[in-house]
Amino acid sequence: MGSKTIAVTMGDPAGISPEIIIKALTEGSLSGAPAVVIGCLHTLRRVQALGIVPAVELREVQSVSEAQFAPGVIHVLNEPLADPEALVPGKVQPQAGDLAYRCIKRATDLALAGEVQAIATAPLNKEALHSAGHLYPGHTELLAKLTNTRDYAMVLYTDTLKVIHVTTHIALRKFLDTLNRGRVETVIGMADTFLRRVGFDYPRIAVAGVNPHAGENGLFGDEEIKILTPAIEAMKAKGIDVYGPCAPDTVFLQANEGRYDMVVAMYHDQGHIPLKLLGFHDGVNITAGLPFIRTSADHGTAFDIAWTGTAKSESMGISIELALKLA
Repeated sequence: MGSKTIAVTMGDPAGISPEIIIKALTEGSLSGAPAVVIGCLHTLRRVQALGIVPAVELREVQSVSEAQFAPGVIHVLNEPLADPEALVPGKVQPQAGDLAYRCIKRATDLALAGEVQAIATAPLNKEALHSAGHLYPGHTELLAKLTNTRDYAMVLYTDTLKVIHVTTHIALRKFLDTLNRGRVETVIGMADTFLRRVGFDYPRIAVAGVNPHAGENGLFGDEEIKILTPAIEAMKAKGIDVYGPCAPDTVFLQANEGRYDMVVAMYHDQGHIPLKLLGFHDGVNITAGLPFIRTSADHGTAFDIAWTGTAKSESMGISIELALKLA
């Protein structure tokens, strides 16, 4: 085993995850990469038997240390479905949601034990997760719970645009009621720490406003005056190179063109829409604040095209590459 090994979790086996994992780990530079897949071996073989993925040996290992990485081989820590033959592609099923949960739990245990240095997660389905009794909004909150992490944030990452979110899976009405200076300061600090960790010596961070034109001096709302500006000034005083509040309709373009290294977005869609518009196929989702690196393909389970051979594996591949790089 090399100095770094990452775990790749299967996500929802009824979606495109089995297909994009096999494609990502057989195409191009990732063939033979030090990555161990945690998932249902039977399902991976079912997908392989359809002839929709490149030929590769799916080799079961009992531990990470057993893996002998080489091109043409994918090592699998088998986490079997309750009834693998009953799995139907493209459908929400409790056993699939339960498997997604178990894969994450096992990967987290391995990462906390130091057996893997990072985790790349394939997409899970929130409805399937909930139907199995695991009531989490998504990967981020589940990983935070499993690692007892209190302060965490979702980062969306492309080569040219990086966005970190103050809030994600929360109703807009509730977001406005709960927005506070402490959380904004925490996220600015996490942005700075994260960027330094991935190689930025002098990170430049922009904070998006909440309101149109960042409130226009209180004309369209006072969140910028009461919450954002004091938070930005406090973090500047700590030596962080942070700007704003910036007009949300222009700040993402400015960052994409190189003026800033990361944008602090206030809520889910404010950050997701520009990033997915500019980098839908190569965007990676990273959880900042965890005790280990966690990356994810920046798209869903795509049940409508599951097991058809048409799924694109770029985002999964980039998330694995980034996990290896950051590990």
